[in-house]
Amino acid sequence: MNIKDTIAAINQMHADGVIERYAIGGAVGATFYLEPVATLDVDVFIDFRPEAGNLLASPLPIFDYLKARGGKMDGEYIVIAGWPVQFLPPASPLIEEALAQAVEKDVAGTPARVFTAEHLAAIALQTGRAKDKARLLQFIESAAFDPPRFQAILSRHGLQQDWQRFEKQFLDDTP
Repeated sequence: MNIKDTIAAINQMHADGVIERYAIGGAVGATFYLEPVATLDVDVFIDFRPEAGNLLASPLPIFDYLKARGGKMDGEYIVIAGWPVQFLPPASPLIEEALAQAVEKDVAGTPARVFTAEHLAAIALQTGRAKDKARLLQFIESAAFDPPRFQAILSRHGLQQDWQRFEKQFLDDTP
């Protein structure tokens, strides 16, 4: 499994007009800022475009494009260069903002659009699963994000109370 080849295929989809902007999020996105962790898939966030005359967007053009180039369906994933990839719409204003403000990172000479560290941390806080809280702690402990920028994101998306609860639960040293 070579993530560089997977990203190259996604970049080619963008160049061919199959997808517009994209950004990698989730655990793979976090590995651009943190120590790598085991993950099963690549979460690729994209703006889905509805076809002319339709109100709903269909992922079929993406799957058809990739299947024609050797991609294989595996449940909700399409396997690209050995990596299960899940194409996801931005399901919240926070993820829409993360997609719009994604940054370019280098993967062995191949550019990849990735959510910022601050957005990944805020999304982890918002999602709130145990693995997301652990990831947020990794961001904090490794000083992998800009705290003022993170706080501004939390403020824009109404996550200050979630942050206060997280701080009390995980960062407050008083008994």
